Amino acid sequence: MMNDFGLIGMALLGALAGCVLGLLPGLHIYNIAGLAFVLMAGGLISVADEPLALFLLGALVGWSVVNVVPSVFLFAPDDANALVVLPTTKYFMRGRGVEAAMFVGAGSLCALIGLVLLSPLLDEVLRPLRAIIQPHLGWMLCAVVAFMLLGEWPRANDLAPTRLRRWLSAWAYLGAGLLTFTLSGLLGFVLMFRSPVPTTAAFQNLMPAFVGLFAIPGLLQLLFFSSRPPRQDGAIQTDVPVPLLARGALTGLAGGLFAGVLPVVTGGIGGLLAGHATALRDDRLFMISQGASKIGYYVGSLLLLFVPGLTLARGGMAWMLTSTYVPQGWHSYWLAVAAVALCGALAFTFLIVAARGAARLVNAINIKWIAVIALFIATGLTWFFTAGGGIVVMLIATTIGLIPVLVGGRRMNCLGVLLMPITLNVIGVGPQVAQWLGLL
Repeated sequence: MMNDFGLIGMALLGALAGCVLGLLPGLHIYNIAGLAFVLMAGGLISVADEPLALFLLGALVGWSVVNVVPSVFLFAPDDANALVVLPTTKYFMRGRGVEAAMFVGAGSLCALIGLVLLSPLLDEVLRPLRAIIQPHLGWMLCAVVAFMLLGEWPRANDLAPTRLRRWLSAWAYLGAGLLTFTLSGLLGFVLMFRSPVPTTAAFQNLMPAFVGLFAIPGLLQLLFFSSRPPRQDGAIQTDVPVPLLARGALTGLAGGLFAGVLPVVTGGIGGLLAGHATALRDDRLFMISQGASKIGYYVGSLLLLFVPGLTLARGGMAWMLTSTYVPQGWHSYWLAVAAVALCGALAFTFLIVAARGAARLVNAINIKWIAVIALFIATGLTWFFTAGGGIVVMLIATTIGLIPVLVGGRRMNCLGVLLMPITLNVIGVGPQVAQWLGLL
């Protein structure tokens, strides 16, 4: 049995590991956690339940804060970072990539502070909220999907010579978004009901899809369609007044916690909904809110598992942990809260160093070579975790993920891979749709 200092040490060690893993494009912290549980089940590694839980909590904090670096400098986001690509890209192409990473990181740090401050109230707030939401999950998920699709507003070319061409140009953008959502949703059905990923890698079933939908298209765009970016300034200049920083962070945290309570909705979508609700229009506030939303979604959802009497398993990490460990009592909860605070400080410090290091690397090396190396890393990790079946899924997902890159539309529509099959399952028609598709 470890004492409290030993458990905090495990959390900090996990945070450091998560920070390093956050720099690898296409690698999700859930992939590493899933591999750890498989190795434990096979008797290849042996770690006590509580130290493992604190280690994974720290790893999740570190990864959630630092994984913005590949999103900014390599256009390779994860599912929760998909929305932040556009504003961070604008900053990157102005030589201000470090600043963009700091905006997102500042939102993450503020959200971690917010989680710590809210920790005494989580039980009182979330228990009645869960009771209210539970009977209405079906129509709420349908409303989220409708909001996403209706948000793809037609963008016509007003300079087109004829009315027909203006109509076609508007529907090219709108149709690309609808097509991306539909095709990614169909891929999600295949992965859910008849996945080509080997059963031995079932815990990594979604990894090749996310790599193909989000990471590879950005890297290919960087490799084939981009020019050498401007020299990156390593200075940190975040000129955001405290009230605006608080507004962006609270907005993102609210959206992330909403996503953490509502199944399937990711932190990016939660941040988008909260941003619309509070009319965020500033790029800086948007990046701050997305960083905060990611923390609310990933870290907040795992912290819910530690709330005594609530034991709400939301998110992949919480589901994996409950297979071997269920926290008991307020002592474990407050220990987890302390670990979140300390790991957040470590991760933000690491982010400052990593963002500056990435800027120097981009300045020193042709970014196309960096994209090639990142492609090999993403593909190699996919092969390592999911073998040939995962590579097939990755290639199909890449084709879908390239639609918003080449034609237009939000990359967020790639989240149809989760939203379509699970929403239809929640409302009770998922198996019938799978049967129509020949998957059953």
